[in-house]
Amino acid sequence: MSVLDKILGTKRDEITVLRSPQTRDLLRRSALDAEPPRDFLGALSATDSNLRVISEFKRRSPSKGELAPDLDPKAMALSYAQGGAAAMSVLTDQQYFGGSVADLQNARAAMSIPVLRKDFIIDEVQIYESRAIGADAILLILAAIAEDSLLMDLHSLALSLGMGVLVEAHTADEVERAVRLGLEVIGVNARNLADFAEDREGVAALASRIPSGVVAVAESAIRSVEDATRMAEAGFNAVLVGEALVRHPDPSSLVSDMAGVLVSQR
Repeated sequence: MSVLDKILGTKRDEITVLRSPQTRDLLRRSALDAEPPRDFLGALSATDSNLRVISEFKRRSPSKGELAPDLDPKAMALSYAQGGAAAMSVLTDQQYFGGSVADLQNARAAMSIPVLRKDFIIDEVQIYESRAIGADAILLILAAIAEDSLLMDLHSLALSLGMGVLVEAHTADEVERAVRLGLEVIGVNARNLADFAEDREGVAALASRIPSGVVAVAESAIRSVEDATRMAEAGFNAVLVGEALVRHPDPSSLVSDMAGVLVSQR
């Protein structure tokens, strides 16, 4: 069984609880009553040619173990925003990544940039939950959602709540699937979720498959300004950076340096 399969098994158990009629109705009402979300797509689509940085808050990962278990989400959010991050990504999965809903809420309360909930979303009730807890955007992983109809239903629901959506691919076939479906923000993850192996150069090669009108995001294995520059030169509009930032002594400066990189046209 792959790492992704194990994680999705846990998520299905969590969803069973969330889908009880009383809980689902409460989350839906809370989502509809929540304050308007911040503009995730707009934050990644500014007209200048600078690389957009999505700075991630992550305590641990299945592949690397503990990264920074004692991180303060408020302090990191402020540091990221001060460095010029376009958006922030917060892991909310507890079992595999050590995250929590409170991490997202505390981070969002500390600054004004959009916050992406990074989790393994496969059911509409998780989208209502995401909006209810304050997330401005969600992640949808193509490898976790085989049916196009389900993917587009989840995507449409998020948009109807005013949220942004980052759709994540790992292979050329998945990039082509995302492009065919007409999605606005496509991420390419260097980390294979089956075994968590990394392929940064494979990601760079896939940028050209994403149309120029789509926001392209390079994810994972970006640990330096040089790595970010390589992705920008390949034509990615944004990078999502986690491990390098949570381990850096001055994350604000690293964000600033990456945000100063210029993007080449695709």
